Amino acid sequence: MRRVLVLAILASITLALILLHQDKYELENESTKDVTITIVYDNNLYKEGLRTAWGFSCVIRCEKTILFDTGGNGTILLENMKKLNVDPGEIDIVVLSHIHSDHVGGLLKLLEINHNVTVYLPKSFPEGFKEEIERYGARIVEVQEPLKIFDGVYSTGEMVYWVREQSLIIKTERGLIVVTGCAHPGVVNIVKRAKDLLKSNVLLVIGGFHLIGHDESSIRKIVSDLKNLDVKYVAPCHCSGDLARKLFKEEYGDRYINAGVGRMITVKDLR
Repeated sequence: MRRVLVLAILASITLALILLHQDKYELENESTKDVTITIVYDNNLYKEGLRTAWGFSCVIRCEKTILFDTGGNGTILLENMKKLNVDPGEIDIVVLSHIHSDHVGGLLKLLEINHNVTVYLPKSFPEGFKEEIERYGARIVEVQEPLKIFDGVYSTGEMVYWVREQSLIIKTERGLIVVTGCAHPGVVNIVKRAKDLLKSNVLLVIGGFHLIGHDESSIRKIVSDLKNLDVKYVAPCHCSGDLARKLFKEEYGDRYINAGVGRMITVKDLR
């Protein structure tokens, strides 16, 4: 009887903690304004004169300046940033989606120029990688559960697949912007998590959708699922694949954004 009572108390405490955790995101659910996203690294070209390479990175300017992923090559990253008038010294925060080299390979070159940043990375990253970042003098925040980075900007937390990955959520007055690295856990699953965490509609999903190699039928299902989730705009790039980009463009029409290195998107553009 005593054991049953103890288990009941523990269960009640666990439930209370879960509810408190869920409420946290509703209570701290604030918007950010004047968001601008510039793709500085991608294997798709948007603006002539920039270098393409396999990988992804974008600069997000709002209350702070965020570098989401760093591409695979630091030299290319910094060259493109310079041509796009992005000063590495203005970066306040680096968010790394997952451990693959085409998303983290440019980090150390950036830290050589600006180590006064906070790097948000999945807790599952190798310890040696974390130690190398700290040797440059950067601060690390290990991400496992969903968390608030600053007002209006959140991490989905590590989402489990064969590789653990986090995505970024930016809450604007017009809806959520979801930024994905490769979307290994599934772009639909990521969008669902973003909506569940922040109880808002989704204005834009941008980044790699990881659909290379998928057949037309499976891609059309994903397009349909995102439309049913009321995603207003899509900007698939990096590992999304040409077929997926074609099908998204067919279905979304003028709400499809042709994304590639050099593309700049502002919330004001999304009418």
